[in-house]
Amino acid sequence: MKKYIRASICLLYSFIKFGLIKLFHLKGFKFSFLNLVSPFTEVEIGRKANLSLGRMIRIRSGSKLRVRNGAEVQVGDNTSLNHGCMVISHEKIIIGRDVQLGPNVLIYDHDHDFRAKNGLKELKYKTTPVEIGDNVWIGANSVILRGTKIGDNCVIGASTVVKGEFPDNSIIVQNKQTDVISYRISN
Repeated sequence: MKKYIRASICLLYSFIKFGLIKLFHLKGFKFSFLNLVSPFTEVEIGRKANLSLGRMIRIRSGSKLRVRNGAEVQVGDNTSLNHGCMVISHEKIIIGRDVQLGPNVLIYDHDHDFRAKNGLKELKYKTTPVEIGDNVWIGANSVILRGTKIGDNCVIGASTVVKGEFPDNSIIVQNKQTDVISYRISN
């Protein structure tokens, strides 16, 4: 019974919160009425930024969606962000349909440009889009860095730091002694 009460509260909360966000970001925010978003979720949308959420998005407590000025984030249908996830975009992040993010997954499309003169002080960034395909499972405490492209039907092991391009049907794990290892699953 508790889970139905909690789901009702989250459904109502997300409808009200997203409705208010829509008032301030008319063209820059698209969402479905059927989303389950915790009241303890942060959503920030900058000027001329776009955030598009599909149907039946589930976002647990402590998660943060931050779309900075002029950036874009797209989240596909039936995608779930577990507790403590962060998606922060300065350019573009696309997350496909049926994606499951474990607790504390971090997705960034930018790095601080520490080599530029006063780069850290002036908050200069290097940006490259991130693309995550459909039906991807990302394990707890993983970090997805800028420029990453993950194909459909992939699994990313817990605590893996991911950067690069990975084809469909890959298992991506990080061996702490070496580097990232990618396995391709044959059909």
